[in-house]
Amino acid sequence: MEKKYILEGLDCPNCAMKIERALNKHEDVENASVNAATLGCTIHYKSYTEDIEKELIHLIEDLEEVHVVKKDGHIHHEKACTCEHEHHHDHSCCKHEHHHEHECCNHDHHEHRKEVMRVQPAGKDLKKLKWKIEGLDCANCAMKVEDAVNEVEGVAYASLNFTTKTLLFYVKKNADENHIKEKVRKAILDAEEVEIIEGNEKKEKKKNYQAYILGTGIVVFVLSLQFDWQIGIILSYIMVGYSVIVKALKNIRRGEIFDENFLMLIATIGALVVGEYLEAVAVMLFYQLGEYFQNKAVERSRNSIADLMNIKAEIAHLKTNEQISDVDPEEIKIKDIIVVQPGERVPLDGVVCQGTTTLDTSALTGESLPREVSLGDEVLAGCINLQGVIEMRVTHELSESTVSRILDMVENASSKKARTELKMTRFARVYTPIVVIAALVLAIVPNFFQTQIGWQEWLLRACTFLVISCPCALVLSIPLGYFAGIGSASKKGILVKGGNYLEILSQIDTIVFDKTGTLTNGSFEVTNIYSEKADECLRLAAIAESYSTHPIALSIQKEYGKEVDKNEFRNVEEIAGHGIKGEYQGKILLAGNKKLIDRFHVACKEEASTGTLVYIAYDSKYVGTIEISDTLKPNTIESLRSLKEKGIKKLVMLTGDRQKTAQAIANECGIDEVHYELLPTDKVEELEKILKSASGKVAYVGDGINDAPVLARSDLGIAMGGLGSEAAVEASDLVLMKDNLSSLSQGIDLARFTQKIMNENIVFILGIKAIILGLSIFGYANMWLGVFADVGVSIIAVINAMRILKK
Repeated sequence: MEKKYILEGLDCPNCAMKIERALNKHEDVENASVNAATLGCTIHYKSYTEDIEKELIHLIEDLEEVHVVKKDGHIHHEKACTCEHEHHHDHSCCKHEHHHEHECCNHDHHEHRKEVMRVQPAGKDLKKLKWKIEGLDCANCAMKVEDAVNEVEGVAYASLNFTTKTLLFYVKKNADENHIKEKVRKAILDAEEVEIIEGNEKKEKKKNYQAYILGTGIVVFVLSLQFDWQIGIILSYIMVGYSVIVKALKNIRRGEIFDENFLMLIATIGALVVGEYLEAVAVMLFYQLGEYFQNKAVERSRNSIADLMNIKAEIAHLKTNEQISDVDPEEIKIKDIIVVQPGERVPLDGVVCQGTTTLDTSALTGESLPREVSLGDEVLAGCINLQGVIEMRVTHELSESTVSRILDMVENASSKKARTELKMTRFARVYTPIVVIAALVLAIVPNFFQTQIGWQEWLLRACTFLVISCPCALVLSIPLGYFAGIGSASKKGILVKGGNYLEILSQIDTIVFDKTGTLTNGSFEVTNIYSEKADECLRLAAIAESYSTHPIALSIQKEYGKEVDKNEFRNVEEIAGHGIKGEYQGKILLAGNKKLIDRFHVACKEEASTGTLVYIAYDSKYVGTIEISDTLKPNTIESLRSLKEKGIKKLVMLTGDRQKTAQAIANECGIDEVHYELLPTDKVEELEKILKSASGKVAYVGDGINDAPVLARSDLGIAMGGLGSEAAVEASDLVLMKDNLSSLSQGIDLARFTQKIMNENIVFILGIKAIILGLSIFGYANMWLGVFADVGVSIIAVINAMRILKK
């Protein structure tokens, strides 16, 4: 027997997996699944009794602080989840706000295809806050700040994007927001010396005293060399390395010992101890200059990505009583009238109520061709008005507009980290303590053996070892590369919700398609008229269908293209499952399927077709047959061929259409496998089979509400046609803004290129470090080379990552 429950308060995928494992071990459970996306729990009992059910409910509530709601609505115990959020790095590629429930998603059995579940806190009970964090020197610092905010009581989830310097964190709506914000602010400042810009605050310009100190230190260093002034060299060391020394001491005070500042401080102090004053100061100076160029490279990269997303208008021209005033787009309400001048960016979504123009939609869809709009046409925020002045009636406020939703998706993408990124983050956390211990061993252990080398030399080698070992290049270039990929994809009209999905896209080898609206236009057209009097057949069909609003009827009326006098068509009767019968000019007119014609004993020729056939008879005589089909989108065949050329092994189609129609479309497109006459629940079952048999990752491409469960279940859910279906976009991992498949091939190319660059950086960084670490142990690498292995390698890796923006 199967029973379904809701686990209220379940806000962590780790908790969901823990509950699922425990249930599946129970002797009375045949199979159990916990879907963290929907909070749903499905239990298949071997033998159901109320006592066993109560026992399992108590088991769930003992494992986690949740309360169980049966599908009959009975609430058992009211508890609130206090799940530790320390796991957010391991699950940070989870999906946002999956509070929609899909009944047919309960096929997520304990064999999870997704390598990392996709849930972050549901948005209904949480408020999102966004701060800018200025003064972050490295990705490692960002990681420490993110961890500190996640530890704050009252914060459900936090993510800091080092690339955009944006901190997103979520608090419960009924919590004391000001109190939590104060605690967050304190946690950030305790973790790092940064500047916090909350909401719409303006950044205050501060004098850069550090630059003056560094400059003075360089002058003192040069003079000390000239006059052989040893005290001056030590003084110049303190001035040149001032910022590094201060940060290292502050971090030690906070208990954050192992970072690049600590490594550089210990290494250069070691050089001073053995009398290498010149090398200590020169290395610290080289390090500071390297950090400066590294920061410039990162800042340039940030600006390049920011330019890609510069699609938001700063002002809107509000029209009231023939007066036009410039206001902030946030102040505009639904149904307000705004004016958009030539050359301006459209500030909000709306419908044209006056004027005509052409729009540049490339920022949203990647489409280079301009789009013409006139009275009644929908216009999306973010487009650029190229020609005429238009007036628009606003349909969405700024927070719900297309441009805001796109920016929100890209902004939130940093919280969903790729597996490569997560591995590098975890690697960096254990790597630094290990190399410090290794350096200590290198400095101390050889002295217990008889060697030709003195302790000073071993200490100097250990210090060089420390300089080389800094993991900054990895934790900086990898996140930056993935975010560059996401930014570059958005410019092409491909919205990727996280680096993890970009990584999965590069591994796809099977793609499953919905038919209607994805491969086809999703609208019926007259494709053939089988009649000796085609015009007369179409005219009579239009008359017969004049009262109907069915898509088939509308397609016939559209093809006819003329006004029909409905008054001439009388005594209209719709015969269920057959068609339309009525009187036209005193004679019986029939329009319907073959059953209708046979019912009235009209002899006709049966046509072979993959489309829908409408038979027309008038005055008991057969007139002709009209074929109506859902036509392929113009570039579908070419797009699918391109996917095959890129190494996609299998293309599959799932559709609710009958076999003959589905097979014809599949044959025309070059689809390898087709499943037809499927309900939405059947699609999930078919996808489960495909997931089990596939050798690589499986993507599902769909556009409708009924596709949401399948999109959520696939390895990669891809929503078609922009932001049309809320449910499809919500359940998907990637959104194609163009209403065709041409950009999917581009997306795969970009994802593979991004992954190639990431792999190059990892091999390059670890390879260089390994070589120079080996050289340092045997005394062939000095500190100068060590600094190159740190900041030099970082700069090269960042520049390499920025190649993604040019792809």
